[in-house]
Amino acid sequence: MRVLVTGGCGFIGTNFVLGVLGDGDGAPERLVNLDKLTYAGNPANLAAVAADPRYVFVRGDIGERALVAGILREHRITHVVNFAAETHVDRSIDSPEPFVETNVVGTLRLLDEARRYWRDLPPVDQRDFRFLHVSTDEVYGSLGPRDPAFAESTPYAPNSPYAASKASSDHIARAYHHTYGLPVVTTNCSNNYGPFQFPEKLIPLMILNAIEGKPLPIYGDGGNVRDWLYVADHCRGLRMALARGAPGESYNFGGRCERTNLDLVDALCTILDRKRPRPQGGSHFALKAFVADRPGHDRRYAINCAKAERELCWRPSETLDSGLERTVDWYLANHDWCDAVTRGRYNRERLGLRPAD
Repeated sequence: MRVLVTGGCGFIGTNFVLGVLGDGDGAPERLVNLDKLTYAGNPANLAAVAADPRYVFVRGDIGERALVAGILREHRITHVVNFAAETHVDRSIDSPEPFVETNVVGTLRLLDEARRYWRDLPPVDQRDFRFLHVSTDEVYGSLGPRDPAFAESTPYAPNSPYAASKASSDHIARAYHHTYGLPVVTTNCSNNYGPFQFPEKLIPLMILNAIEGKPLPIYGDGGNVRDWLYVADHCRGLRMALARGAPGESYNFGGRCERTNLDLVDALCTILDRKRPRPQGGSHFALKAFVADRPGHDRRYAINCAKAERELCWRPSETLDSGLERTVDWYLANHDWCDAVTRGRYNRERLGLRPAD
């Protein structure tokens, strides 16, 4: 395998790259990481593999056709894994255009260059080639409290500019398989959490605010429900989809761990009270602060991952309790990483005001 990973310096991309290159005999011969290094992309995440002769980093945009074409041919790529995306809902509400530029136009150009490259491969290499397009459960819209979980057949109903841009990219990826025959596999996942997540997201934001004694901002009444998936479980599923997924098919990955945002924050406070008590005494629960809800905030997401379990033999190994313990431990042990990421790359005062999920 010679893999092109796009967006490999982001949260999920970082965990995927580290996992793949650490796989011993199953590791690829070459892994090229193409990343634009926007605010959430951090090459220091991959310091552990920077000197690995199998690893190549290229700074650039998936929308740069000549760059993508050159990488595919120079490295004789056999598999493409597309993580590259703008992903933060609040940012998409503030400024939708970058989400369309990257998630829609960028994905289109990446797919088109992959198609041109794949078209010229020998038949046996065409058969083995895969393009894995990584997406989100937000494309399906919002669920009511008693609605069945999202399945691969659930109609798309995106409600935010971010979700709409990802839905568009999913449709384009599907079209490139059905129109041109490009071996595309699409995955949609529930909310990820774990090491290396940028601190504007809900779980790292709450951990870091808590240990600094800052308010823990919770949107609305805190009743919005998400299904939480530990990032290493997701990355394992992606590798299974890359190896076993059928071209033209989509697979949903979820943690079977639905919680309200308020319940999640309470769980984090309980762990932090035990692992990092407040210096002045009292519980981290006292830092909770309810703030005005975000526009169009989807009420509930839930993933039915039965197809991935059945066809890929995948199941999450972490419970929410075990995954949160591991995540809190990582952030407590890597506060220097968090400080370096936020200092100079993001306005720290804004972090205290955006309870993203």
